[in-house]
Amino acid sequence: MLIRPVSLKSPRSLNFFMLMKRKLHQTSSPPSATASPSKRTAMASKERLQHEVLAWTSGQVGMRARTLPTITLNAREEQLKTLLLEAAKSIDDHDFDGSTDATTAAAAATHQPRDRLVLRWAGGWVRDKLLGITSHDIDTAINAMTGEAFVDRLRDYCDVAAHRERHALQPEDIGRLHTVPRNPDKSKHLATSTIRLCGLDVDFVNLRKETYTADSRNPVVEFGTAEEDALRRDASVNALFYNLHTGEVEDFVGGLDDLERGLIRTPMEPLQTFLDDPLRVLRLVRFASRLGFKIDEEAERVMADERVLGNLRVKISRERIGVELEKMLKGKRPVESLRLIDRLGLYHAVFTNPEREDMPRPDTTTWRAAYETLEQLETTKTPGSIYDLLVTNEEARYYAWSLATLTPWEQLPDDPPLAPGKPALPLPMQAARGGFKAPNKLCDIITAAHRHRAAILELRDVVRERSPSMNERDRFGMTIREWDSRGGNWRLQVLYAILVDVEIRGEVGSKGGGGGGGGGGGTLEQVLAEWQQFLDHLVELDVMNAPSLKRLVDGKILAKELGVQPGVWMGAALNVALAWQFRNPGAQDPAGAIDEVRRRKQELGIP
Repeated sequence: MLIRPVSLKSPRSLNFFMLMKRKLHQTSSPPSATASPSKRTAMASKERLQHEVLAWTSGQVGMRARTLPTITLNAREEQLKTLLLEAAKSIDDHDFDGSTDATTAAAAATHQPRDRLVLRWAGGWVRDKLLGITSHDIDTAINAMTGEAFVDRLRDYCDVAAHRERHALQPEDIGRLHTVPRNPDKSKHLATSTIRLCGLDVDFVNLRKETYTADSRNPVVEFGTAEEDALRRDASVNALFYNLHTGEVEDFVGGLDDLERGLIRTPMEPLQTFLDDPLRVLRLVRFASRLGFKIDEEAERVMADERVLGNLRVKISRERIGVELEKMLKGKRPVESLRLIDRLGLYHAVFTNPEREDMPRPDTTTWRAAYETLEQLETTKTPGSIYDLLVTNEEARYYAWSLATLTPWEQLPDDPPLAPGKPALPLPMQAARGGFKAPNKLCDIITAAHRHRAAILELRDVVRERSPSMNERDRFGMTIREWDSRGGNWRLQVLYAILVDVEIRGEVGSKGGGGGGGGGGGTLEQVLAEWQQFLDHLVELDVMNAPSLKRLVDGKILAKELGVQPGVWMGAALNVALAWQFRNPGAQDPAGAIDEVRRRKQELGIP
């Protein structure tokens, strides 16, 4: 049974807690790697006193003692746990038997022994196990050694044949060590060592505490206790530990209660938490949407505080924001993340270019129509439906949701051309590249979707209005090939046009308010019916795979048949041949295509 520490949500309780902690700190501090054995004994005694005080304060504010939940390990997790515990014992036995093998810089400098190792599995793995969610990634927190130093010693332990045999380790059970270095500029404040063990990806890092100062964007990071490590985490449900030595769940910040209530709450006061590390705002959004939890009201009130959003713009790298956004959009319910970003007023801090001082701010009042429509299309997918035809794999799904985040920018005018004949970069692409460091492939799709949107609407209107040209298979096939060649993935470009059309023509389920390039208003069902009709027509014409149509005639064949040397005319002539091919589906003989080029020889400027 664990007596839970005082709730940090109450300012009054927090003040009392901090007062008691300061008083205890005058005579007590966390055991350090440099403390003598006698001093560590005294520290341990005082630390017990601190926990007694915390237990008393918990009782005073009415917090209940509880029976801890249990975690059942699967066979691989049990194998890993046993391996780590025995490796830790072996390391301790070696270090404390008189042989000097210091594991921290401080210990090496003072020749003082460190504390014995205590290993804990931390954070997301504990949370997911308690929720019954399968997890293949395990974060291991170490009390008295860096992650890199521990893994080095662990590999030495595993190099012994007797140890491998005892733990039934196969060659593939021990992977390569990979250390991600500390990078404060990208909100990565401590090096993490990762290794594949027993079929699981295991990260190793030491317990730490972080202290922020007003004039620094990066915290001071030091070795810390398990409680200090829990307090510096982004959410209480991510601050739980599984102690490998006791087999118990450890909760220092009320994470178990929040897990039961489905609540995302910061361990410390929310505003200061977000000012210290504003990336936590997006992390809370991600966890709330992923788990289907509610964000604590106190945290919600300050997530869009101008000071927080200002720090988000200047303190956190846009690459790191991109990582969080990608995880949201690749999750099971990306729409929940976008709903939160919209409702909490976070849009302009994420989807923008902070390096451009005059970056405009789009109106997001109708943005909901776009992401809710994509959610509806995805959840009601059937064979031949809009989503089924346009989103064909998981990568396309991620790009589709990324495009849905950028639709508000389409209602703003383009920047002036950079030079005659050289258009400026589209605003949605600037927002994506500058805001969340969208990858090049996605940037290309965004640019093409923006520049082809008018042509997509025009072709849609040909079908909607039953124009005589609607059965010109060559027109449709050649146009689709052009869209695809200038940015790739023409299907997603069409999807973007659909989402913008819905957003411009009116809110979800309401009457539209006008054209704006969308061709009038209408309910959502009417708007989507028009696009479904367009796509059905493309299927009927058999041009959905137009970009992959293999040419019957290439440049070498064409030049030979015409008896001329290749020249500037070649590209246009090949397109004439390809258009003939679209008009004659199933043709295998290139003669007809060559004759078509020959008939138009003068028009094409062929000598």
